[in-house]
Amino acid sequence: MAPATLPPEAVAALVEGRHGDPFALLGPQPGADGKPWLRVLLPGATAVAAITADGAAPLALTHAAGLFEGPLPADKPYRLRIDWSGTVQEAADAYSFGPLLGELDLHLLGEGAHRDIGRTLGAHPMTVDGVSGTRFAVWAPNARRVSVVGDFNGWDGRRNPMRLRHGPGVWEIFLPDIGPGTIYKYEVLDPNGAILPLKADPFAWQAEVAPATGSIVADTAGFRPPAPLPARSGPPASQPISVYEVHAGSWMRGDGNRELSWEELGDRLIPYLTGMGFSHVEFLPVMVHPFGGSWGYQPLGQYAPQAALGPPEHFARLVERLHEAGIGVILDWVPAHFPTDSHGLARFDGTALYEHADPREGFHQDWNTLIYNLGRREVRNFLIGSALHWLETYGVDALRVDAVASMLYRDYSRKHDEWVPNIHGGRENLESISFLQELSRIIEERCPGKLLIAEESTAFPGVTRRADEGGLGFDFKWNMGWMHDTLHYMEMEPVYRQYHHDGIAFGLVYAFSERFMLPLSHDEVVHGKGSLIGKMPGDDWQKFANLRAYLSFMWTHPGKKLLFMGGEIAQHREWNHDRSLDWHLLDQAPHAGIQRLVRDLNRLYRDIPALHARDCEEGGFRWVVLDDRQNSVFAYLRLGPEGTAPALVVCNMTPVLRQGYRVGVPLGGSWREIVNSDAAIYGGANNGNGGMVHAAGAASHGLEDSLDLQLPGLSTIVLTPMEG
Repeated sequence: MAPATLPPEAVAALVEGRHGDPFALLGPQPGADGKPWLRVLLPGATAVAAITADGAAPLALTHAAGLFEGPLPADKPYRLRIDWSGTVQEAADAYSFGPLLGELDLHLLGEGAHRDIGRTLGAHPMTVDGVSGTRFAVWAPNARRVSVVGDFNGWDGRRNPMRLRHGPGVWEIFLPDIGPGTIYKYEVLDPNGAILPLKADPFAWQAEVAPATGSIVADTAGFRPPAPLPARSGPPASQPISVYEVHAGSWMRGDGNRELSWEELGDRLIPYLTGMGFSHVEFLPVMVHPFGGSWGYQPLGQYAPQAALGPPEHFARLVERLHEAGIGVILDWVPAHFPTDSHGLARFDGTALYEHADPREGFHQDWNTLIYNLGRREVRNFLIGSALHWLETYGVDALRVDAVASMLYRDYSRKHDEWVPNIHGGRENLESISFLQELSRIIEERCPGKLLIAEESTAFPGVTRRADEGGLGFDFKWNMGWMHDTLHYMEMEPVYRQYHHDGIAFGLVYAFSERFMLPLSHDEVVHGKGSLIGKMPGDDWQKFANLRAYLSFMWTHPGKKLLFMGGEIAQHREWNHDRSLDWHLLDQAPHAGIQRLVRDLNRLYRDIPALHARDCEEGGFRWVVLDDRQNSVFAYLRLGPEGTAPALVVCNMTPVLRQGYRVGVPLGGSWREIVNSDAAIYGGANNGNGGMVHAAGAASHGLEDSLDLQLPGLSTIVLTPMEG
């Protein structure tokens, strides 16, 4: 006997895709006599039958929109035989499966505390009751209906509406016979009953190649995390960290100017990194982003690598290959904002869900993007889950958090009447500060040894202090002040540098207030800023000499190192994300000399403890010559752990060869010149000290002994005492 007749309004809501609880009407339902009754909605089908071990039981068409129903023979597993106007399909019924998310999952999602959210929400292949398929789950608490759509259901949102789990506002469904490689989106009915533009899955592990915007079911169950990077001795602050910053799509291009795949990139990049001696590679954001011109800094897919370079498992293999070569992997990660594309997070369920509703808090004027509402626990959970996803699932070694300054201040880049004060009336963004602290605590707990690096351009206190001590909890902070001051100094004609002596010196006033990384990043070679070599003054010879002196100064200055690709070959033109680097320049001696110098600087930085072990300690640095403004000469000592030799660094930032320049040293005897940026092998004039100089036995600069040096013009030299 059939169940009670459905009210016409319920039938209308169901067939029109407006019903918020499809599982209450579809699938097996109790009949009036207690026997099962089956109801299915299959728009476009001409006939449907339930197939059990006892045979086929035809269902009657009860609504022209494709509603079929009838008795279900016995209480046995069944499949549906569907006639699509002559094409017959047999499939399991999605509405025969119960909910799959457990009560603990729902509780943690509601609390914003689900640490495995990336394996809970999204699309995950699995087997349920012996049937293979995919569980879909998405957070959309204000939607009236959410459906999974794709080729498998003709992109018809009426076919597979999902079940709402009311507590956390999560919709879920298990779709049988759907597996890895399936393209899908979500169709969302907003609170007003309007159908939104189809949405990509915020938690998808794989996406279509742009400009397509679909999500792809990935083989999450069979995904194998990469092998970790071999452990390195000592805390990160004492390690020689030298980072090569890379835009994966333009470091090197293939035939026809095509982007290399992850596999091809690994074949070429890994030998280059090892040959150059970099300890880490940092990729501009590899997360799915709809516009290539954003370089990844406007991401939408926080759980999926950019599809154009290959599937997720290929990116994971690249990480593993880098680890096998001893190279750490850093990813740029963007939790500050996201683009307004209609298929993305913007008004995801018809309301300001991931973003703030008030544009004074939720819209970033500089970048035309939306700002994450970090006061909402579910949004924090989404982002922290993303961070853990890259650190754990892909095994990367560090995240460099982009645009931290924009997160810390509510009035960032806003006029006085364009922002909302915090609850205390101040400008600090308390929600963002709390989020960053929570992020650092969780990573410290779950991912010991993994690093957080901040791109933070203000004097906000305690960026690299532990969160439990009141700081933000980052391991390193980009030293943007050092970069701006020193580049401004180097851009000046040498004759004027004496009037701007503090451009080099000022960074040491605060160099140990945080654990710093010195960045010469992509931001300095875009938007009309030219290239590093292009910033250097003088004729062609002086430009190269200036750059060699500057890079040598950077590698001997306290702080970890970061150099954007192309800087090591002195590329003339500004970086273009649609073109390969100008590798042909290495056929010219001056460019090859810069590359050789960077390689040797990396080796010395790694091999000489004085140059790295106390990068973040005030006791690891001492000025020797600070006040010689007239000659634009600087000299300083780098000091390593007890029992290791010091290194003396002398910079001459004018094109004048200086003879007999006396510099104090703490030890007598012979000192070896281990770096001379003016050496002929680097393209210089080969002036210097012949590789060796002997202490004169006379005190100078408050030190017991001194060296009588020849300082090449526009150069940096490094000397260490000979053993014995």
